Amino acid sequence: MVDLQGPEQAPRNGGPARKLVVFLHGYGSNGDDLISLAPYWAPLMPDAAFLSPNAPFPCEMSPYGFQWFSLDNRDMQMKLGGVKAAAGILDAFIDAQLVRFGLQDSDLALVGFSQGTMMSLHVGPRRAQAIAGIVGYSGALIGPQELPEAIRARPPVLLVHGTGDQVVPFDAMAQAEAALKSVGIAVTTEARPGLPHSIDEVGLQKGGAFLQSQFAGR
Repeated sequence: MVDLQGPEQAPRNGGPARKLVVFLHGYGSNGDDLISLAPYWAPLMPDAAFLSPNAPFPCEMSPYGFQWFSLDNRDMQMKLGGVKAAAGILDAFIDAQLVRFGLQDSDLALVGFSQGTMMSLHVGPRRAQAIAGIVGYSGALIGPQELPEAIRARPPVLLVHGTGDQVVPFDAMAQAEAALKSVGIAVTTEARPGLPHSIDEVGLQKGGAFLQSQFAGR
């Protein structure tokens, strides 16, 4: 099993972690990318630790980046197979970190971008216990047809997507929303007018407020 590694940020209040936010980066990137969001959200969640592991595989298109699964073949079944293969690695990482910090699934949130969102939306609903929430930027739900039989938990989800995204089509947000709601998952969406494949200030604010609210309700 691959042992995921990446940058971390300790709780802002200097105490032990009471919450855990795990960032899952996009294709060809690395953990240094999304850990940059932690300083913006730490004031909202001063007792949260932030982890941003590198995806388990070297990126086939970027010598300095990583991937959760290959995009060499864009067939949906191939993508689903890749997501499933990486899911076991991610679940093992999550389990190990919860033990490390002495926390429960309800103390955990997943935040993904693009391919990282695809991983978050696959893994979160399949865990035995519900996590606090999922924030997914510019992503998609892979294999929605399998979710009704595979679902084990229903963590609340926030999806944020730019209407100008030319990497992951904007329509993917509505498709994910419909599939997730059909199995009883509460979904909030935020469309960002004209935004390409990225995260803007409004999306950052929405994500932080969502996580703060979900953790406060636990």
